[in-house]
Amino acid sequence: MRPQRPEERSIAGFHFTQRMGALCEDIVDRCPDLAHIRMQQVGVTWTQARKRTVHGLHAWLLPMRFRGGALGGRIGRQRYTVQRMFGPLGHEYLYLLAFCLPRFLDLSFGDKLTTVFHELWHISPDFDGDLRRHPGRCYAHSSSQLAYDQQMKQQARQWLDDHPPMALYDFLHLDFATLYRTQGRIGGVKLRRPKLIPID
Repeated sequence: MRPQRPEERSIAGFHFTQRMGALCEDIVDRCPDLAHIRMQQVGVTWTQARKRTVHGLHAWLLPMRFRGGALGGRIGRQRYTVQRMFGPLGHEYLYLLAFCLPRFLDLSFGDKLTTVFHELWHISPDFDGDLRRHPGRCYAHSSSQLAYDQQMKQQARQWLDDHPPMALYDFLHLDFATLYRTQGRIGGVKLRRPKLIPID
């Protein structure tokens, strides 16, 4: 199976994925706990939310490797590898970071920023394509979802306290309808979810 390349249609309006990528780049540059992330190997994309409600999935992070950064892993009795994906400059994506529109943009400013930190925090400190794994059964969010969310809110506040340029995040103050009315069409890079490939 051929590796996937990003598909980007020219848009006359707001380039959502480009702006989100720039925002994430600044966040990982300013936050020591996220300094291991190389954004050129994180594919930033968007998906269409099926229902126009605030409740539901707002964003997701997809690791492109199995546990410990392995290229293959077992699901049930079958071993699989993940379809490999590359960015426009040839960097292989180790993660996909997707935002569900319009749902993500209809969150409050604070919740949008916390969501960004929430997803970036899932990236393994080894940046090997695997998730950050906490001890215990709830390895993704630790034993306390509430404590995890509070930690992300604190990380977001610390980033804001460092006075990043407002031009990086001003669009997060707008909901989807307002952004569409003032900027026009909203879009950017659209990446298909990679396929699991069986290994004989």
